[in-house]
Amino acid sequence: MEYPVSMARDIHLLTIEVGSTITKANGFALADDGSLAHVAQGFAPTSVARGDVNVGVQAALAELRETSGLDTGKAEIFVNSSAAGGLRMTVHGLTYNMTARAAREASLGAGAIIRQVTAGAIADVDLDEIINIKPNIILLAGGVDFGARDVVEANAKKLASLGMPIPVIYAGNTALRTTVGKIFAAAGQEVFIAPNVFPDVDVLNVDPVRKLIQDAFSRHIIHAPGMEKLAGITSRPVMPTPGAVLKAAEIFAEALGDVLVLDVGGATTDVHSVSEGSTEWADKLVDPEPHAKRTVEGDLGVFVNAANILELSTDERWKQRAEDVKAMPETDAQREMTRWLCARAVETGVRRHAGVISDLYTPTGRKQIVRGKDLSAVWWVVGTGGALTRVPGGDEILRSICTGPAKYLFPRPDARILLDRRYLFSAMGTIAGVYPDAVRRTFETWVKGEMG
Repeated sequence: MEYPVSMARDIHLLTIEVGSTITKANGFALADDGSLAHVAQGFAPTSVARGDVNVGVQAALAELRETSGLDTGKAEIFVNSSAAGGLRMTVHGLTYNMTARAAREASLGAGAIIRQVTAGAIADVDLDEIINIKPNIILLAGGVDFGARDVVEANAKKLASLGMPIPVIYAGNTALRTTVGKIFAAAGQEVFIAPNVFPDVDVLNVDPVRKLIQDAFSRHIIHAPGMEKLAGITSRPVMPTPGAVLKAAEIFAEALGDVLVLDVGGATTDVHSVSEGSTEWADKLVDPEPHAKRTVEGDLGVFVNAANILELSTDERWKQRAEDVKAMPETDAQREMTRWLCARAVETGVRRHAGVISDLYTPTGRKQIVRGKDLSAVWWVVGTGGALTRVPGGDEILRSICTGPAKYLFPRPDARILLDRRYLFSAMGTIAGVYPDAVRRTFETWVKGEMG
């Protein structure tokens, strides 16, 4: 929700988002009702290519001050970043459908970009790939508590042998904590011990690992030129931007009900959901799902990866209009193309994120099963990011996936649609770790204003 600048004399909270292409600065004042009044905003190109992201940050702050006339000198500063490729991780578990999948869920929820997932014994070719990936953090898991040991211990030794100066998080079999800790300590590598992400069959425990990943990111991963300067201007942890969006979604759900948040960008489509699902389908789920889930569709984007969306389509008319794909659409034809690409990205991204209903034939007859996240209890569908909030018809695009259960467990037809036109969702998530009540009240105020 927007507030007039005249409501505030000072900016109390300042958020800085260092994106892959654009750096955003947002100023907030504390309103009388306890919410955060959005009073200032500034943008500038992210300056990674110039060797110092701080150049773009200062330019965004300068625009914020110029357009608002407000001072930022006394503001409490919060920072999130997805610059320089974001938070790159490799994830290693024992079996794909259990510990490797659980570790992947935890990493995605923390805002990471998963560059490699292995299950079982790590092969030499996997080690070579890890070296080429140059991850910021390695997550090692495997085994339910007091279960399998040998493969997990061997994987720890192989990872330690790489001698990479990056933190390792261990979130596997509790019985191996001491052993794994000693293996990495002997290699001079820092290791963080987390609760097992899959402590027992059909039990997911991803939240503690998510928090530890974000802590490690803030403490150790200042991974773009000049980021150390940003760490010096804030006393708060630097968050991965996607993790901030999921945190905002969690606060939104606490205040207003189950939510689905979609962010369609030029290169990827991020889907975030916070829901336990409906009681109707709960006993049909065959795999546990996290309450707060994030998926990243790295092949779905309205510019960099537009060709992938066109290739997925069976409509030859759109395939023949590839020349209308533009990063910043200016003509009606270009805007029409961007809207079509955005709609396809939303449809495909939600289909991959949502639960799928299947028939299973057993000796006692046919029964229905569900794999994936049940979205049928979602009350709110929120669009954020550039494409959904800038092209005409973003609300209709979101409405199109609110069909209720069929083959896919999509949001209910009467779900309410919101567009984050000022792109404040990530800013809210960055602040939420310190001021959750203010963020909660801000969402309540925003919804009240939108729904009037």
